[in-house]
Amino acid sequence: MNKIWHCAAYLAFSGGGVKSYIDGLISSLPDMYASDLITSFDSVDQTTYVLLHVHEGELLDKLCNQCPAVYTLHNHHPYCPSGSKYLPLQGKGCDRIMSKLGCTWGHIVDGCGSRRLKQISYDFRRAYTALEAIQRLGITVIANSDYVRSQLIFNGVSPEQVVTLRCGIMTPLSKHEPLTEEVHGQQHILFAGRIVPEKGLDWLLKSMMKVNPSIHLDVAGDGWDLERVQNLAKRLKLEHRVTWHGWCDGERLEELYRQSFAVVFPSVWPEPAGLITLEAYARYRPIITSAVGGIPEHVRDRETGILVKPNHIKGLADAINDLSTNFEKARTLGLQGNAWFHEEFTLAVHASRLQKIYDREIARFNKTQKR
Repeated sequence: MNKIWHCAAYLAFSGGGVKSYIDGLISSLPDMYASDLITSFDSVDQTTYVLLHVHEGELLDKLCNQCPAVYTLHNHHPYCPSGSKYLPLQGKGCDRIMSKLGCTWGHIVDGCGSRRLKQISYDFRRAYTALEAIQRLGITVIANSDYVRSQLIFNGVSPEQVVTLRCGIMTPLSKHEPLTEEVHGQQHILFAGRIVPEKGLDWLLKSMMKVNPSIHLDVAGDGWDLERVQNLAKRLKLEHRVTWHGWCDGERLEELYRQSFAVVFPSVWPEPAGLITLEAYARYRPIITSAVGGIPEHVRDRETGILVKPNHIKGLADAINDLSTNFEKARTLGLQGNAWFHEEFTLAVHASRLQKIYDREIARFNKTQKR
């Protein structure tokens, strides 16, 4: 067991950013990581591992401090039973400390999560089990933004126990180039992601009413809220200005990036990090996004993209219009974002910093064993 093992179950098989992250580390660093995942600690002899890298709070309860281990927190689950940190009926992020009374009120009254009692019970059990395990084990938690780190500390985790390490992503396999005048002249913007209310697509559609009529929105994504936002587009008479591509990946998605002059990421909930920003940078495209959660830590406002107050229709429309009429600015933001990506957010840069955390944890564990 001379390699580091990733430990994840649901998140690693449900698709999305966590799966891409783990797959990227394993494929890029085969000498460092085992190719298989540990999905359960049942019947696992933890004393035989050089280090376990846990990615799900649900697994922490079975961790026994018998080998070095770290936990990367990709979401809000250990300090937010609903996992959203968002109050949809109020249209704002939640600033409450986790508590049974406050979070029950949030589920039932504020609609931050399911109102079904069985699901509420499960949400509470998942959150409190993970938070208590973090505190009991004293495990080093890797937060993917200072925002996530602050929320853990706010909910009682020692500051010395939490380190921020922002995400890294793989460099695109297909070729991308800086924005050209020809592409800019086509006036396409891109939304890529899940179609659910917290991703803010309805905000973007309403903003389309105030942007230059020549601007066309490409939507690459799917989700349970698709029918509602498509009906909203019809009511706003935007059918001819929006193309619904469905879920896209591979070269089909890459081509949509190439056809756009900017990527719009209008999330209204406090994203832990927001990997779409990095994906845009890797493809030389500026990002227009909301200033919520961990997103602002990944955007240099007016240098690599434009930050907008969430749900501010005029603000989002102004940012889109600004880049649509200024080719040089859009191109420069894309170039600067790409340069920042290669300095800070490639998987190689991330893995180098991760290795230092591993080394420190292995040394710390070995020191405690000698006492």
